[in-house]
Amino acid sequence: MAKKPNSWVLEQTGVNRNLLANVNSRKLRYFGHIMRREDKSLVKGIIEGTLPGNRKRRKPRTVWIDNVTSWTRLKLEEAIRKVNNRPAWRTAIHSAAYPQIEDG
Repeated sequence: MAKKPNSWVLEQTGVNRNLLANVNSRKLRYFGHIMRREDKSLVKGIIEGTLPGNRKRRKPRTVWIDNVTSWTRLKLEEAIRKVNNRPAWRTAIHSAAYPQIEDG
């Protein structure tokens, strides 16, 4: 019946919850899923940013490609090449979402 905060329970059980890493990992996996498609679907066009049309003048929105290139530290061409090689893409996702902190 004792009331303990969630942070205390997580610390006692040794569980580490990292919401941002989970979101990044899922977003990168979805990017790989969409980019492996052979057709020119609407979703693939949206993610690639190849749809025709202009936006009003203002600050540019952050797009999927910007997130993928910044998280994986790969150029777009390299990322698309790795998407087609699933083991390499899984490694890239894991290293981007869960970076190792080096003590130096």
